Amino acid sequence: MKLNENFSNLNKNYLFLKISKKIQEFEKESPKKNIIKLGIGDVTLPLCDAAIEAMQKALLEMGKKETFRGYGPEGGYDFLKQGVQWYYQKRDVDLDLDEIFISDGAKNDVANILDIFGLNNVSLIPDPVYPVYLDTNIMAGNKILYLQANVENNFLPMPDEAMKADIIYLCSPNNPTGEVYDSIGLKKWIDYAIKMEAIILFDAAYEAFISEDSLPHSIFEIEGAKKCAIEFCSLSKTAGFTGTRCSYTIIPKELKFGGRSLNDFWLRRQTTKFNGVPYIIQRGAEAIFTERGQMQVTESIAYYKENARVITQALKKLDIWFTGGKNSPYIWMKTPKNLTSWEFFDVLLSEAGVVGTPGLGFGANGEGFFRLTAFGNKGDTVEAVSRLRACVMNLGR
Repeated sequence: MKLNENFSNLNKNYLFLKISKKIQEFEKESPKKNIIKLGIGDVTLPLCDAAIEAMQKALLEMGKKETFRGYGPEGGYDFLKQGVQWYYQKRDVDLDLDEIFISDGAKNDVANILDIFGLNNVSLIPDPVYPVYLDTNIMAGNKILYLQANVENNFLPMPDEAMKADIIYLCSPNNPTGEVYDSIGLKKWIDYAIKMEAIILFDAAYEAFISEDSLPHSIFEIEGAKKCAIEFCSLSKTAGFTGTRCSYTIIPKELKFGGRSLNDFWLRRQTTKFNGVPYIIQRGAEAIFTERGQMQVTESIAYYKENARVITQALKKLDIWFTGGKNSPYIWMKTPKNLTSWEFFDVLLSEAGVVGTPGLGFGANGEGFFRLTAFGNKGDTVEAVSRLRACVMNLGR
Protein backbone atom coordinates (compact mmCIF):
# COMPACT_ATOMS: atom_id res chain seq x y z
CA MET A 1 0.00 0.00 0.00
CA LYS A 2 1.33 3.41 -0.99
CA LEU A 3 0.23 6.84 0.21
CA ASN A 4 -0.24 9.90 -1.96
CA GLU A 5 3.05 11.54 -1.02
CA ASN A 6 1.83 14.81 -2.54
CA PHE A 7 0.00 15.42 0.74
CA SER A 8 3.40 15.80 2.37
CA ASN A 9 3.96 18.90 0.24
CA LEU A 10 0.95 20.74 1.69
CA ASN A 11 1.20 23.31 4.46
CA LYS A 12 0.62 21.43 7.69
CA ASN A 13 -2.04 23.87 8.87
CA TYR A 14 -5.00 24.86 6.71
CA LEU A 15 -5.37 28.65 6.91
CA PHE A 16 -8.77 28.80 8.59
CA LEU A 17 -7.94 25.96 10.99
CA LYS A 18 -4.91 27.94 12.14
CA ILE A 19 -7.07 31.02 12.68
CA SER A 20 -9.59 28.97 14.65
CA LYS A 21 -6.86 27.65 16.95
CA LYS A 22 -5.54 31.15 17.59
CA ILE A 23 -9.04 32.31 18.51
CA GLN A 24 -9.47 29.39 20.92
CA GLU A 25 -6.17 30.20 22.62
CA PHE A 26 -7.15 33.84 22.99
CA GLU A 27 -10.55 32.94 24.44
CA LYS A 28 -8.88 30.82 27.10
CA GLU A 29 -6.58 33.69 28.08
CA SER A 30 -9.28 36.38 27.89
CA PRO A 31 -12.64 34.66 28.51
CA LYS A 32 -14.48 37.94 29.11
CA LYS A 33 -13.36 39.55 25.87
CA ASN A 34 -16.11 39.74 23.23
CA ILE A 35 -14.59 38.64 19.93
CA ILE A 36 -16.03 39.92 16.64
CA LYS A 37 -15.20 37.74 13.65
CA LEU A 38 -14.73 39.40 10.27
CA GLY A 39 -12.40 36.69 9.03
CA ILE A 40 -14.11 33.61 7.66
CA GLY A 41 -16.66 34.45 4.99
CA ASP A 42 -19.67 32.84 6.64
CA VAL A 43 -23.05 34.54 6.37
CA THR A 44 -25.10 35.71 9.36
CA LEU A 45 -28.56 36.45 7.93
CA PRO A 46 -31.15 33.62 7.88
CA LEU A 47 -32.47 32.01 4.73
CA CYS A 48 -35.11 34.04 2.93
CA ASP A 49 -38.81 33.25 3.32
CA ALA A 50 -39.14 31.95 -0.23
CA ALA A 51 -36.51 29.25 0.36
CA ILE A 52 -37.82 28.31 3.80
CA GLU A 53 -41.39 27.92 2.59
CA ALA A 54 -40.28 25.81 -0.37
CA MET A 55 -38.21 23.51 1.86
CA GLN A 56 -41.04 23.16 4.37
CA LYS A 57 -43.39 22.11 1.57
CA ALA A 58 -40.79 19.65 0.26
CA LEU A 59 -40.29 18.21 3.74
CA LEU A 60 -44.00 17.50 4.02
CA GLU A 61 -43.86 15.81 0.60
CA MET A 62 -41.19 13.46 1.95
CA GLY A 63 -43.61 12.35 4.66
CA LYS A 64 -46.22 11.04 2.22
CA LYS A 65 -45.97 7.90 0.15
CA GLU A 66 -47.45 9.60 -2.91
CA THR A 67 -44.87 12.40 -2.99
CA PHE A 68 -41.85 10.77 -1.33
CA ARG A 69 -38.55 11.07 -3.24
CA GLY A 70 -35.62 8.67 -3.03
CA TYR A 71 -32.47 8.93 -5.10
CA GLY A 72 -32.59 11.91 -7.42
CA PRO A 73 -30.64 12.58 -10.61
CA GLU A 74 -26.94 13.04 -9.80
CA GLY A 75 -26.76 16.19 -11.89
CA GLY A 76 -29.77 17.80 -10.27
CA TYR A 77 -33.52 17.97 -10.81
CA ASP A 78 -34.73 19.73 -13.95
CA PHE A 79 -36.89 22.11 -11.91
CA LEU A 80 -33.75 23.62 -10.34
CA LYS A 81 -31.78 23.54 -13.59
CA GLN A 82 -34.59 25.49 -15.22
CA GLY A 83 -34.24 28.12 -12.51
CA VAL A 84 -30.51 28.43 -13.15
CA GLN A 85 -31.19 28.55 -16.88
CA TRP A 86 -33.65 31.43 -16.32
CA TYR A 87 -31.08 33.26 -14.19
CA TYR A 88 -28.46 33.10 -16.95
CA GLN A 89 -30.94 34.10 -19.64
CA LYS A 90 -31.42 37.38 -17.79
CA ARG A 91 -27.79 38.12 -18.73
CA ASP A 92 -28.28 36.91 -22.32
CA VAL A 93 -26.47 33.62 -21.70
CA ASP A 94 -28.28 30.61 -23.17
CA LEU A 95 -27.68 27.23 -21.55
CA ASP A 96 -29.06 23.76 -22.18
CA LEU A 97 -30.28 21.95 -19.08
CA ASP A 98 -27.65 19.23 -19.48
CA GLU A 99 -24.91 21.88 -19.36
CA ILE A 100 -25.94 22.65 -15.75
CA PHE A 101 -24.77 20.40 -12.91
CA ILE A 102 -26.21 20.88 -9.43
CA SER A 103 -23.82 20.18 -6.58
CA ASP A 104 -23.28 20.75 -2.85
CA GLY A 105 -20.65 23.48 -2.98
CA ALA A 106 -18.46 25.39 -5.40
CA LYS A 107 -15.43 24.50 -3.28
CA ASN A 108 -16.17 20.81 -3.77
CA ASP A 109 -16.51 21.08 -7.53
CA VAL A 110 -13.47 23.32 -7.94
CA ALA A 111 -11.49 20.60 -6.16
CA ASN A 112 -13.15 17.59 -7.77
CA ILE A 113 -12.97 18.92 -11.33
CA LEU A 114 -9.33 17.82 -11.45
CA ASP A 115 -10.63 14.23 -11.66
CA ILE A 116 -11.44 14.72 -15.35
CA PHE A 117 -7.97 15.97 -16.27
CA GLY A 118 -4.84 13.93 -16.78
CA LEU A 119 -1.78 13.76 -14.59
CA ASN A 120 1.14 16.20 -14.70
CA ASN A 121 -0.78 19.18 -16.01
CA VAL A 122 0.56 22.70 -15.62
CA SER A 123 -1.81 24.86 -13.58
CA LEU A 124 -1.67 28.66 -13.60
CA ILE A 125 -2.87 29.86 -10.20
CA PRO A 126 -3.18 33.49 -9.07
CA ASP A 127 -1.23 34.65 -6.04
CA PRO A 128 -2.96 35.65 -3.78
CA VAL A 129 -6.04 33.46 -4.10
CA TYR A 130 -8.39 31.09 -2.28
CA PRO A 131 -6.29 28.19 -0.90
CA VAL A 132 -8.32 25.33 -2.41
CA TYR A 133 -6.93 25.99 -5.91
CA LEU A 134 -3.34 25.57 -4.81
CA ASP A 135 -3.87 22.74 -2.33
CA THR A 136 -5.84 20.51 -4.68
CA ASN A 137 -3.22 20.90 -7.41
CA ILE A 138 -0.49 19.99 -4.94
CA MET A 139 -2.54 16.91 -3.98
CA ALA A 140 -2.83 15.99 -7.67
CA GLY A 141 0.89 16.44 -8.25
CA ASN A 142 0.46 19.08 -10.95
CA LYS A 143 3.16 21.57 -11.82
CA ILE A 144 2.16 25.01 -10.58
CA LEU A 145 2.91 28.38 -12.13
CA TYR A 146 1.96 31.50 -10.19
CA LEU A 147 0.08 34.36 -11.74
CA GLN A 148 1.44 37.41 -9.97
CA ALA A 149 -1.30 39.70 -8.66
CA ASN A 150 -0.18 42.88 -6.92
CA VAL A 151 -0.81 46.58 -6.45
CA GLU A 152 0.87 47.39 -9.77
CA ASN A 153 -1.72 45.42 -11.78
CA ASN A 154 -4.59 46.21 -9.39
CA PHE A 155 -4.62 42.54 -8.39
CA LEU A 156 -6.03 41.74 -11.85
CA PRO A 157 -3.14 40.10 -13.73
CA MET A 158 -3.34 39.62 -17.48
CA PRO A 159 -2.11 36.62 -19.51
CA ASP A 160 1.50 36.25 -20.53
CA GLU A 161 2.08 34.05 -23.58
CA ALA A 162 5.54 33.22 -22.25
CA MET A 163 3.75 31.13 -19.62
CA LYS A 164 2.33 27.92 -21.07
CA ALA A 165 -0.43 26.51 -18.91
CA ASP A 166 -3.00 23.73 -19.29
CA ILE A 167 -5.39 24.79 -16.51
CA ILE A 168 -6.05 28.44 -15.63
CA TYR A 169 -7.78 29.52 -12.43
CA LEU A 170 -9.68 32.81 -12.38
CA CYS A 171 -11.87 34.09 -9.56
CA SER A 172 -14.01 37.18 -10.19
CA PRO A 173 -15.03 38.87 -7.94
CA ASN A 174 -11.80 37.72 -6.45
CA ASN A 175 -11.38 36.08 -3.09
CA PRO A 176 -9.53 37.59 -1.23
CA THR A 177 -8.92 40.91 -3.03
CA GLY A 178 -12.48 41.78 -4.06
CA GLU A 179 -11.35 42.91 -7.53
CA VAL A 180 -13.43 42.13 -10.63
CA TYR A 181 -12.36 41.52 -14.23
CA ASP A 182 -14.09 43.63 -16.86
CA SER A 183 -15.15 42.25 -20.24
CA ILE A 184 -11.93 43.34 -21.92
CA GLY A 185 -9.81 41.54 -19.33
CA LEU A 186 -11.83 38.32 -19.57
CA LYS A 187 -11.69 38.42 -23.37
CA LYS A 188 -7.89 38.52 -23.19
CA TRP A 189 -7.93 35.44 -20.97
CA ILE A 190 -10.31 33.62 -23.29
CA ASP A 191 -8.16 34.38 -26.34
CA TYR A 192 -5.07 33.22 -24.42
CA ALA A 193 -6.73 29.96 -23.34
CA ILE A 194 -7.90 29.15 -26.87
CA LYS A 195 -4.43 29.85 -28.28
CA MET A 196 -2.75 27.72 -25.61
CA GLU A 197 -5.38 24.97 -25.87
CA ALA A 198 -5.98 25.43 -22.15
CA ILE A 199 -9.04 25.35 -19.92
CA ILE A 200 -10.23 28.22 -17.72
CA LEU A 201 -11.77 27.27 -14.38
CA PHE A 202 -13.83 30.34 -13.56
CA ASP A 203 -15.02 30.80 -9.98
CA ALA A 204 -18.03 33.15 -9.92
CA ALA A 205 -19.16 32.40 -6.37
CA TYR A 206 -19.53 36.11 -5.52
CA GLU A 207 -21.06 37.37 -8.78
CA ALA A 208 -24.27 38.50 -7.06
CA PHE A 209 -22.31 41.22 -5.22
CA ILE A 210 -21.28 43.00 -8.44
CA SER A 211 -22.80 46.48 -8.38
CA GLU A 212 -21.47 48.02 -11.58
CA ASP A 213 -23.63 47.21 -14.60
CA SER A 214 -20.66 47.22 -16.97
CA LEU A 215 -18.94 44.30 -15.23
CA PRO A 216 -19.69 40.72 -16.32
CA HIS A 217 -21.22 38.30 -13.81
CA SER A 218 -20.40 35.23 -15.89
CA ILE A 219 -17.48 34.43 -18.16
CA PHE A 220 -20.06 33.12 -20.64
CA GLU A 221 -21.14 36.69 -21.29
CA ILE A 222 -17.89 36.97 -23.27
CA GLU A 223 -17.54 35.63 -26.81
CA GLY A 224 -15.56 32.41 -27.08
CA ALA A 225 -15.88 31.37 -23.44
CA LYS A 226 -17.91 28.23 -24.19
CA LYS A 227 -14.92 26.89 -26.12
CA CYS A 228 -12.51 27.10 -23.19
CA ALA A 229 -14.22 27.67 -19.80
CA ILE A 230 -16.01 25.90 -16.96
CA GLU A 231 -17.88 28.10 -14.49
CA PHE A 232 -18.57 27.42 -10.82
CA CYS A 233 -21.15 29.29 -8.78
CA SER A 234 -22.75 28.88 -5.38
CA LEU A 235 -25.78 29.85 -3.34
CA SER A 236 -23.68 30.00 -0.16
CA LYS A 237 -23.00 33.72 -0.21
CA THR A 238 -25.73 34.69 -2.68
CA ALA A 239 -28.59 33.19 -0.67
CA GLY A 240 -27.11 32.15 2.66
CA PHE A 241 -26.77 28.45 1.83
CA THR A 242 -23.47 27.97 3.69
CA GLY A 243 -25.25 25.53 6.02
CA THR A 244 -27.65 23.99 3.50
CA ARG A 245 -25.13 23.50 0.67
CA CYS A 246 -26.11 24.00 -2.94
CA SER A 247 -24.14 25.16 -5.97
CA TYR A 248 -23.99 24.69 -9.73
CA THR A 249 -21.29 24.13 -12.31
CA ILE A 250 -21.66 25.03 -15.98
CA ILE A 251 -19.85 22.91 -18.59
CA PRO A 252 -20.79 23.81 -22.18
CA LYS A 253 -21.29 20.89 -24.55
CA GLU A 254 -19.09 22.55 -27.15
CA LEU A 255 -16.16 22.44 -24.70
CA LYS A 256 -14.00 19.69 -26.18
CA PHE A 257 -10.36 18.72 -26.11
CA GLY A 258 -8.98 16.16 -28.53
CA GLY A 259 -12.51 15.71 -29.80
CA ARG A 260 -13.72 14.56 -26.39
CA SER A 261 -16.46 16.27 -24.41
CA LEU A 262 -15.64 17.60 -20.93
CA ASN A 263 -19.36 17.71 -20.27
CA ASP A 264 -19.51 13.93 -20.83
CA PHE A 265 -16.45 13.38 -18.64
CA TRP A 266 -17.94 15.36 -15.75
CA LEU A 267 -21.31 13.63 -16.08
CA ARG A 268 -19.54 10.28 -15.88
CA ARG A 269 -17.54 11.42 -12.87
CA GLN A 270 -20.59 12.72 -11.00
CA THR A 271 -22.73 9.66 -11.67
CA THR A 272 -19.90 7.53 -10.25
CA LYS A 273 -18.84 9.58 -7.23
CA PHE A 274 -21.81 11.75 -6.28
CA ASN A 275 -25.39 10.94 -5.32
CA GLY A 276 -26.76 14.43 -5.74
CA VAL A 277 -28.04 17.27 -3.56
CA PRO A 278 -31.04 16.41 -1.33
CA TYR A 279 -34.46 17.03 -2.85
CA ILE A 280 -35.50 19.35 0.00
CA ILE A 281 -32.44 21.56 -0.52
CA GLN A 282 -32.99 21.70 -4.27
CA ARG A 283 -36.56 22.87 -3.75
CA GLY A 284 -35.26 25.66 -1.52
CA ALA A 285 -32.70 26.59 -4.17
CA GLU A 286 -35.38 26.57 -6.86
CA ALA A 287 -37.25 29.25 -4.89
CA ILE A 288 -34.17 31.50 -5.07
CA PHE A 289 -34.46 31.53 -8.86
CA THR A 290 -37.86 33.20 -8.89
CA GLU A 291 -38.77 36.87 -8.95
CA ARG A 292 -39.77 36.70 -5.28
CA GLY A 293 -36.64 34.84 -4.28
CA GLN A 294 -34.39 37.23 -6.20
CA MET A 295 -36.00 40.20 -4.52
CA GLN A 296 -35.43 38.71 -1.06
CA VAL A 297 -31.80 37.70 -1.60
CA THR A 298 -31.10 41.13 -3.11
CA GLU A 299 -32.20 42.62 0.20
CA SER A 300 -29.78 40.37 2.08
CA ILE A 301 -26.93 41.26 -0.26
CA ALA A 302 -27.71 44.96 0.23
CA TYR A 303 -27.38 44.41 3.99
CA TYR A 304 -23.88 42.99 3.55
CA LYS A 305 -22.96 45.72 1.08
CA GLU A 306 -23.83 48.29 3.73
CA ASN A 307 -21.44 46.52 6.10
CA ALA A 308 -18.77 46.74 3.41
CA ARG A 309 -19.45 50.46 3.04
CA VAL A 310 -19.00 50.97 6.80
CA ILE A 311 -15.65 49.17 6.69
CA THR A 312 -14.34 50.96 3.60
CA GLN A 313 -15.37 54.38 4.88
CA ALA A 314 -13.37 53.76 8.06
CA LEU A 315 -10.31 52.68 6.06
CA LYS A 316 -10.54 55.84 3.95
CA LYS A 317 -10.57 57.98 7.09
CA LEU A 318 -7.55 56.09 8.40
CA ASP A 319 -5.84 56.62 5.02
CA ILE A 320 -5.30 52.87 4.62
CA TRP A 321 -5.01 51.52 1.07
CA PHE A 322 -7.57 48.85 0.14
CA THR A 323 -9.42 47.17 -2.71
CA GLY A 324 -12.82 45.46 -2.80
CA GLY A 325 -15.96 46.27 -0.87
CA LYS A 326 -17.87 47.75 -3.82
CA ASN A 327 -18.43 44.71 -6.03
CA SER A 328 -17.48 42.13 -3.45
CA PRO A 329 -18.13 41.23 0.20
CA TYR A 330 -14.38 41.22 0.81
CA ILE A 331 -12.14 44.16 1.68
CA TRP A 332 -8.41 43.70 1.03
CA MET A 333 -6.46 46.24 3.08
CA LYS A 334 -2.79 47.11 3.45
CA THR A 335 -1.56 46.36 6.95
CA PRO A 336 -0.71 49.55 8.87
CA LYS A 337 2.79 50.49 10.03
CA ASN A 338 4.36 47.87 7.74
CA LEU A 339 3.27 45.05 10.02
CA THR A 340 3.30 41.57 8.53
CA SER A 341 -0.13 40.09 7.95
CA TRP A 342 0.15 37.69 10.91
CA GLU A 343 1.55 40.44 13.15
CA PHE A 344 -1.47 42.58 12.39
CA PHE A 345 -3.76 39.59 12.98
CA ASP A 346 -2.28 39.12 16.45
CA VAL A 347 -2.43 42.83 17.31
CA LEU A 348 -6.00 43.20 16.11
CA LEU A 349 -7.10 40.12 18.04
CA SER A 350 -5.28 40.91 21.29
CA GLU A 351 -5.88 44.66 21.37
CA ALA A 352 -9.31 44.92 19.72
CA GLY A 353 -10.85 41.47 19.87
CA VAL A 354 -11.45 41.58 16.11
CA VAL A 355 -10.62 38.70 13.77
CA GLY A 356 -9.66 39.08 10.12
CA THR A 357 -7.67 36.90 7.74
CA PRO A 358 -3.91 37.38 7.21
CA GLY A 359 -3.09 37.98 3.57
CA LEU A 360 -0.12 35.62 3.64
CA GLY A 361 -2.57 32.75 4.00
CA PHE A 362 -3.66 33.39 0.41
CA GLY A 363 -0.15 33.35 -1.05
CA ALA A 364 3.22 35.08 -0.93
CA ASN A 365 1.83 38.23 -2.56
CA GLY A 366 -0.63 38.50 0.30
CA GLU A 367 2.09 39.41 2.76
CA GLY A 368 1.49 42.89 4.10
CA PHE A 369 -2.25 42.67 3.39
CA PHE A 370 -5.30 41.67 5.39
CA ARG A 371 -8.82 40.51 4.44
CA LEU A 372 -11.99 41.65 6.18
CA THR A 373 -15.46 40.36 5.33
CA ALA A 374 -18.81 42.12 5.26
CA PHE A 375 -20.80 39.07 6.36
CA GLY A 376 -21.19 40.02 10.02
CA ASN A 377 -24.32 41.55 11.46
CA LYS A 378 -24.58 45.32 11.31
CA GLY A 379 -24.09 46.03 15.01
CA ASP A 380 -21.00 43.85 15.23
CA THR A 381 -19.55 45.40 12.08
CA VAL A 382 -19.97 48.94 13.41
CA GLU A 383 -18.40 47.92 16.72
CA ALA A 384 -15.55 46.09 14.97
CA VAL A 385 -14.79 49.15 12.85
CA SER A 386 -14.70 51.33 15.97
CA ARG A 387 -12.25 48.94 17.60
CA LEU A 388 -10.18 48.70 14.42
CA ARG A 389 -9.92 52.48 14.23
CA ALA A 390 -8.77 52.74 17.85
CA CYS A 391 -6.27 49.91 17.39
CA VAL A 392 -4.69 51.44 14.29
CA MET A 393 -4.48 54.88 15.87
CA ASN A 394 -2.75 53.39 18.92
CA LEU A 395 -0.15 51.81 16.66
CA GLY A 396 1.10 55.26 15.78
CA ARG A 397 1.63 56.35 19.38
